[in-house]
Amino acid sequence: MPLSQLIILALIQGITEFLPISSSGHLILLPNLTGMADQGQVIDVAVHVGTLFAVILYFWSDVREAAIGTLRLLTGRVDTPGAKLALCLALATVPVIVVGLILKITGLADMMRSVALIGWTMLIFGIVLWWADQKNPEIRTETDWSFRDAVLLGLWQAVALIPGTSRSGITITGARFMGYTRHDAAKLSMLMSIPTIIASGTLLGLEVVETANRQAAVDGAIAAGFAFISALLALTLMMRLLRSVSFTPYVIYRVILGIILLVYAYGYAGSDAVIGAAG
Repeated sequence: MPLSQLIILALIQGITEFLPISSSGHLILLPNLTGMADQGQVIDVAVHVGTLFAVILYFWSDVREAAIGTLRLLTGRVDTPGAKLALCLALATVPVIVVGLILKITGLADMMRSVALIGWTMLIFGIVLWWADQKNPEIRTETDWSFRDAVLLGLWQAVALIPGTSRSGITITGARFMGYTRHDAAKLSMLMSIPTIIASGTLLGLEVVETANRQAAVDGAIAAGFAFISALLALTLMMRLLRSVSFTPYVIYRVILGIILLVYAYGYAGSDAVIGAAG
């Protein structure tokens, strides 16, 4: 794969993975709108690994606490903040794994990759994010995260399996509806991404392990590196901005992109129909 395409894919994944604008939607749109060859699952796994390391590094103290808490969970104890965090993350991950497996087994996952669908999800869930952010108070923090909230946010996260929804966007939306501050809603969303990316990356990795070759491994390493750098920069910038800025700029981007995609999708389909009738 050309180096330029690897860099573009890695930058798109890295920048959009943690911003509420849908990384999967942008990765699907790239070959659809530019004519580039589909990047394949090896690169998908690689860029996800890159973004995984970025979020782990940024939230290292929380990740370390959850890792130690996981060991306590294995002994049947939930008596520390770390153990509680680990259990909350586990509960929040179950719905997306179950729904993801259902979509994959039924083949529905491959059917939900159209430009029109991404246009609608960009637009609709962008507006829902704006509503949740503007109409709900900021009265709760990460320390208020309960097992009930973890399950509910896990259900919100499962909705993100629809391309264009945005995993971070939909979980931030759910957290804002619950009254979490913007900063802590984003933090919970980012922490939830760690087991989710591990689960999806493992599933994809098992599928490509037999078909990967040396060149694919080199391409993947390059893509992972660029994805790591861009994801770390995007995550750092967003978390700082959220102390003083709302999610409205991301909503505006989503709405504009959604409208453009819908015009493209239905306009393109309409022109094809006219050409077909004329022929």
